[in-house]
Amino acid sequence: MTGSKTIGAVLLVAGIAVLLLSALADIVGLGGNPDIFGYGQIAGSVVGVMVAAIGALLYWLAGEQA
Repeated sequence: MTGSKTIGAVLLVAGIAVLLLSALADIVGLGGNPDIFGYGQIAGSVVGVMVAAIGALLYWLAGEQA
């Protein structure tokens, strides 16, 4: 893998991990009220999706250049 492709893959996996951790925070025990999807969970989910999207884009663009 090239450097950009590796960075893209790492960002993709990290973004998905942040998204899952944010979405499942109440189940894992990190959240407060399990009946409410709080602001922190929303922010974490948005950041996770953005990081994963950037990683996927980098990975895809690195594959195009190869």
